[in-house]
Amino acid sequence: MRRFLTTLCIGASLCLTAGAATAGNATQVSPAAAVAATVPAVASRPAPAIAASAPALPAATPAREPAPAAKEVKTNKAITMSMFLAMILLTGAIVYRAAKSTKTTADYYTAGGGISGMQNGWAIAGDYLSAATFLGIAGITSIFGADGFMYTVGPFFSFVTILLVVAEPCRNAGKYTLGDILSLRTPSKLVRGAAAVSAVVVSTFYLIGQMVGAGKLMQLLLGIPYNSAIVGVGALLVVYVTFGGMKGTTWVQIVKAVLLMLCGVTMTVLLLVKFGFNLVAFYDAVAASAPVQDHVRSLLKHAAPQPGYDYGQRFLESGLLLKDPVDQVSLGLAFALGAAGLPHIMMRFFTVPDARSARKSVVISMVLIGSFMIMVTMIGFGAALYITPQQVMAVDRGGNMAAPMLSQFLGGGAGTILGDLFLAFVCAVAFSTIIAVVSGLILASSAAVAHDLYVNVLKDGKPNQREQMKVARVSAFVIGAVAIALGIACEKQNIAHLVVLAFAVVASSNFPVLLFALFWKRFNAGGIVTGLTVGGLFAIGVVMVSPNMTYPKKIAADARKVVLALEKKQADGALLAVRELKALNKARLDYAANKDGRSLVGLDAPLFPLKNPAILSVPVGFLSAILGTFLFGTRREEKMFDELYIRQNTGYGATGTIDH
Repeated sequence: MRRFLTTLCIGASLCLTAGAATAGNATQVSPAAAVAATVPAVASRPAPAIAASAPALPAATPAREPAPAAKEVKTNKAITMSMFLAMILLTGAIVYRAAKSTKTTADYYTAGGGISGMQNGWAIAGDYLSAATFLGIAGITSIFGADGFMYTVGPFFSFVTILLVVAEPCRNAGKYTLGDILSLRTPSKLVRGAAAVSAVVVSTFYLIGQMVGAGKLMQLLLGIPYNSAIVGVGALLVVYVTFGGMKGTTWVQIVKAVLLMLCGVTMTVLLLVKFGFNLVAFYDAVAASAPVQDHVRSLLKHAAPQPGYDYGQRFLESGLLLKDPVDQVSLGLAFALGAAGLPHIMMRFFTVPDARSARKSVVISMVLIGSFMIMVTMIGFGAALYITPQQVMAVDRGGNMAAPMLSQFLGGGAGTILGDLFLAFVCAVAFSTIIAVVSGLILASSAAVAHDLYVNVLKDGKPNQREQMKVARVSAFVIGAVAIALGIACEKQNIAHLVVLAFAVVASSNFPVLLFALFWKRFNAGGIVTGLTVGGLFAIGVVMVSPNMTYPKKIAADARKVVLALEKKQADGALLAVRELKALNKARLDYAANKDGRSLVGLDAPLFPLKNPAILSVPVGFLSAILGTFLFGTRREEKMFDELYIRQNTGYGATGTIDH
């Protein structure tokens, strides 16, 4: 337990600098080894001794044998459907009311700038705490242990960047989109077009994760086919955005944030009350769980248990998913810089009346997001303990149903009224999370297409309000259709991984360009276009040759190791257990199916060794913006910096609040 807490502290402090220096495997000396050397291995302690460390907890039986892995979550369809319907009616009523006052483009894109700092802080939290956070990170933690913590540290620190660098200048200098800020430096239509395309691409990456989460929820809980669920959710969201605009989206996000915090607090309290709020007992129980130990052994591809290897403790150390500390640095870099350039987050700063409100909203959102990140990590470990990683993966390979499954257990289990009610509530909250985030993403994308491309590039800013509103709503419909198609295509992906890729692309393209546009006098159109295109494309290209892709020959090689190990055991005269026989047969099939295959881009193995491209793509993004400035720009654009500098520091010329 103490080693785990030390690992968490190290991860938090070094995420943005030198990475979390954790053990590559449990036989190596970790940074916490000096502390842990005096503590007996958790796996060697019987479960009753762990329970004895918390005398007031006779009812807690943390290390339990897993039930046979079921392929679906048992739900009370009537309760679940009623809860989903109630959430749809609640959000629909909000959108309906907002639609009555959405008459101009300022209303549609920024709610007329009339959102208070407090409201915007809750809305930012609602916008940022996506399905990837609630479902994906809980799933990663339940399957890969402490690596899920690394997916929570980065997002929290990203708001430090937003608070200190982005929030106030963007509120003062912008209007609706990133293209508005960049166009203050140059009237080039190419800049507008590049900014719009970048916003759509980034939003699309983010959209995929949310749509996959929505489809899984509807499929697993309501029995609706995945494709039908994606189409239905997408159609609902298009209606919300088309008629509600930013005002409707904002209030949906606020309501969702309140419900999500309530959900997180309730689950965490119910989980910890089993241990008398003794965190040491909780994490000791996780490490002592036999299913957790078996799962770690499977992840490490140890065909037979290695003597003296502490598989339970290994689950509490990072490195099962992010095996390279440099990969953890790369992940932290993507999170720290990526959030500042996310189109749907940036648009939120245009909804408040002044820079002070923008700063206040960031501080409020940091508190809310940081609190929830701690809770979602606890939820993930709780799912590993009580649901087991095997059961989580049996229901959904990516782990996205870990949190809902734990909620049913905490409420009393499948078939109980409280269990089914709590499951339905948690899933309805997750559904509202998807509604809120996707609404913001579709709105940001439609703003880029309608405001940047159509109004300012194709029509030179001449269309009237009615025409602009029509184009915005049509673009929202088209983007929603694209989101539906991509959601169907990416059914098998873990949604947290998908969102991380969006962060890497933004950190490599939008953020360098935004930073230089605000603070570098020499920066010009050449640097903007080069930074956006080269940085974004390079990040995507690195992902295509990274371990994120499927490499059949790597699968075949891993399968062959299992075959050789188990065949050797048979040759030595040992009888294989039923589970080992199944593993042997599966490994033989995997080897035969993959031994001659190649990745999507025709590779046998990754060219780039890390899962997260930011450590390479972010420097390339900055460098390309700098080189583009010197090679393709003109010095005449420097004179525009003075106006931008005054606006970003004083708010002079910024759009004021509209009274509704």
